[in-house]
Amino acid sequence: MKSSVLILTILALFSAVNVAVAEELRIGVVDVTKLLEESPQAEELRKRLDSEFQRRSKDLLAKQKQLKNLSDKLSRDGAVMSDAEVKRLELDVRTRRRQLKSASDEFREDLNLRRNEESQKLRRQLTEVIHQLGKDENIDLILDNAVYASARVNLTDKVLQRLNAQFRK
Repeated sequence: MKSSVLILTILALFSAVNVAVAEELRIGVVDVTKLLEESPQAEELRKRLDSEFQRRSKDLLAKQKQLKNLSDKLSRDGAVMSDAEVKRLELDVRTRRRQLKSASDEFREDLNLRRNEESQKLRRQLTEVIHQLGKDENIDLILDNAVYASARVNLTDKVLQRLNAQFRK
């Protein structure tokens, strides 16, 4: 009987401590996806990548157009061309198609690598801002992308404001 009372007393004390700790716990939520889409740093990243890969993109489009023109010429004029000319043009189309596919694959791979590199830098910057906000406002736990978060615990706009301030500096 005495051990049951002792156990109940200990459980009651632990419950009281847990309630006290839970009341002091400050939790926040940040929508990182929104920050990656709306922050000025993300917009700058997109512009920088567009300008970096713009020339190669235009070159690929020009090569696609040339290939289409050659294919159209082969389809349109193939009946009136000599067999040697048709074979030469078919070979040229196949060669250009392979080169275009290779160049497109290389372009896509390079773009993805650069985008991933820059995205990692941006994510590190977001993490630093979120950590600093947590320290500044004495928040015990900050979660990423909750299913539901009330406006009281949603810190996304505060982080976005800090990112805007950093960007202006």
